[in-house]
Amino acid sequence: MFLSSDRFPIRSTSVRRPVLRVPRLSLSSMTSFHYPNNRRLSRPLKVENRVLFPDHLLLMFSGKIELSENLECVYYKVSSNSSQATEEDGEEIVIQPVMSADEYDKFRWIARCPPPPLNYSAAAVSLRRRGGVDDYDWPLRINQTVHSWERVVYEAAIDGNMAVLFVKGLNLRPHKESDPTQFRCQFGLGSWDKDEGFALMTEAVSAAQEVVRCSLPRSIRKNPEKAQGIRVTLLHADNSDRFAGDRQPMPSVVRIQKSRKRRNQRRSKDYVPLPSVARLRSFRSSRQRKHRKYELCACTMLWNQASALREWIMYHSWLGVERWFIYDNNSDDGIQDVIDELKLQNYNVSRHTWPWIKTQEAGFSHCALRARKECEWVGFFDVDEFFYFPRHHRNGLPAQNSLRSLVSNFSSSGTIAEVRTACHSFGPSGLSSPPAEGVTVGYTCRLQSPERHKSIVRPELLNDTLLNVVHHFQLKEGLRHLNVPESDVIINHYKYQVWETFRSKFFRRVATYVVDWQENQNQGSKDRAPGLGTEAVEPPNWRLQFCEVWDTGLRDFVLANFADPATGDLPWK
Repeated sequence: MFLSSDRFPIRSTSVRRPVLRVPRLSLSSMTSFHYPNNRRLSRPLKVENRVLFPDHLLLMFSGKIELSENLECVYYKVSSNSSQATEEDGEEIVIQPVMSADEYDKFRWIARCPPPPLNYSAAAVSLRRRGGVDDYDWPLRINQTVHSWERVVYEAAIDGNMAVLFVKGLNLRPHKESDPTQFRCQFGLGSWDKDEGFALMTEAVSAAQEVVRCSLPRSIRKNPEKAQGIRVTLLHADNSDRFAGDRQPMPSVVRIQKSRKRRNQRRSKDYVPLPSVARLRSFRSSRQRKHRKYELCACTMLWNQASALREWIMYHSWLGVERWFIYDNNSDDGIQDVIDELKLQNYNVSRHTWPWIKTQEAGFSHCALRARKECEWVGFFDVDEFFYFPRHHRNGLPAQNSLRSLVSNFSSSGTIAEVRTACHSFGPSGLSSPPAEGVTVGYTCRLQSPERHKSIVRPELLNDTLLNVVHHFQLKEGLRHLNVPESDVIINHYKYQVWETFRSKFFRRVATYVVDWQENQNQGSKDRAPGLGTEAVEPPNWRLQFCEVWDTGLRDFVLANFADPATGDLPWK
């Protein structure tokens, strides 16, 4: 009734007679709520969505788990003459440990499983606690949907009266705005893949890369507290028949959620809930608000860079960054422990689970929405990039909080919405192993000319498309960016570190439109290491490459301002 009260067009995805479904009892279903040896009762783990990636299967599931619990992926062989998975003998079941598990949102957790073995269906993969019985009632039907990562609506955020959808598989032009009239957003309670339930549709108002913005249905705008759990997806529209009911919506794993308070201090991640339909007004312009909580924040996306986080955060906090948004792209190197330790030292750091590979631009758009309610300015840069103020160092000027002071000078500007800083790329500097004192002290040789730039933006002044190319965002009409002179501010980008560190980067790159090293594309691009090739084999004399200018400026600056006078130790060592 809540959905049907809206004046927007309503489409019934199916008309069916009511069916009474009676669950079949079996021995396994009777024992699925407890463990052997009289272990405590436990709720079953219900897999709600499956997304198949090239190198793993992502399961989104409901049911409470503890961080100390070990989960197992259970693969069932499907009979060729049956639509059911079988449990007739042990050879039909394969069990492998979960690659990783994490809390995802209020409704669900996620688990990453190895790809299904040959002749085993991804649709019939379930989860269980190690040493326990299966959490699913037998027989397990295989008509569960498996979404391909090539085509799925994977995230959403609420921005005022708009829904912002993040979609894989649109194949829109990179770095360009696209025609939004070809899309509609669909809201409903049913399951899109099973063609059931009622749905409301609204028009898209912008589209770029992987981000589509639509207006919210009126019923959701008027009753945000009742929108909990409503599903959202996208479909292609035909301008001659704008709300045709025979088009198939895109696969989606997205549900609208309300924010919540965390019950426990230590969790699998320090999750800061998305501003949701329960807090629509929190995304409004700062002109309608007196003050934001923080002048300067920072956002980054990373994979397995926990060892670099302490130096990066401690250093830039000293320069004035007050709030940190860490988008974790499937790390397994103990990053949560590092963040917990930083929080105990009063650094304001939150980790957001972002399991979607090769989506850095979309992740930054998502972060811009999250940060807008808290931050006047947000810097988007990587954990191997460090701001440096040569003039302050050279002239002995106070440098603490200098980065925050730089951007705050333009907070009242009616035209400046982005501050851009050029980057110097540093090489291994003759080293063969990672420097124990950190990158800012260890690496001191770089290329002569700057490469690219990174930006600090005012999130409220970004174009509604949230279009970005990692290095900078598209701004609202009439606004412009400011290029800071290199003599004032520069970024030391420790891009080419010792081979041991660089090799891990070789296998995983998070940017959407930047090819991986092993792909034989764009060999001359600045995004690639010249002469590296496409195999993770250390080139001859790697430790001496990318060294044209010895630059010890930041090293000397760090030692002068951060080293312990008595021992010479650095706080992040």
